[in-house]
Amino acid sequence: MSDSSLRLVWVYPDLLSTYGDQGNALVVERRAQQRRVPVTRVDVRSDQPIPTSGDIYLLGGGEDRPQRLAAERLRRDGGVNRAVANGAIVFSVCAGYQILGHEFVNDLGRPEPGLGLLDVVSTRGEGERCVGDVLADIDPRLGLPPLTGFENHQGVTHLGPSARPFAQVRVGRGNGTGDGTEGAFNDTVFGTYMHGPVMARNPHIADLLIKLALDVNALPPVDDQWYDALREERIAAAVQPA
Repeated sequence: MSDSSLRLVWVYPDLLSTYGDQGNALVVERRAQQRRVPVTRVDVRSDQPIPTSGDIYLLGGGEDRPQRLAAERLRRDGGVNRAVANGAIVFSVCAGYQILGHEFVNDLGRPEPGLGLLDVVSTRGEGERCVGDVLADIDPRLGLPPLTGFENHQGVTHLGPSARPFAQVRVGRGNGTGDGTEGAFNDTVFGTYMHGPVMARNPHIADLLIKLALDVNALPPVDDQWYDALREERIAAAVQPA
């Protein structure tokens, strides 16, 4: 597959990389390189313009104030929205997931507009914080094995009619709505509450993004021994009795 190339954009690592989600960028890079796909990675800080020519954009988690600052700057910049209009793939985690929706509650307790790339609205939960290991079944249309990750959020995310749940939880809280949903997606934009980093636990998600970006039906197989061992360990931890 060396005749293809991949442009990867890691968005605002200075604001949205609190929980090690930069690991997702490392996994996408590695999974592409294992298939001999040339990768150009750009880390875009919050004082820099977002390039619109990327293939895959990654947004991570962050604390409440950095999340508000990131949303403000992304709205002003408009680059992520333009990239999606050009066919780019976006994968977001936690705070990044909320930013991609229509609205979330900021650190000042006020509604903060998002980018409107996912048909979701996030509010602040009144009950116990969602913390712990999660095991969930990813939407079968995506053809991926079960999702394992770690959630740590107070937010509750409600899906609108054009958003599909990324997964249905077996263990954990997911979107926090009580309906068993976790994350959301449409054709090219994905959101989840899963840390871990999620792609270190679920490398097939990285493969899915690469396939979508390159517009191919399959990728050459690679050695997943290390990933499989980590997945088995974390799935066992999620399902064992408390």
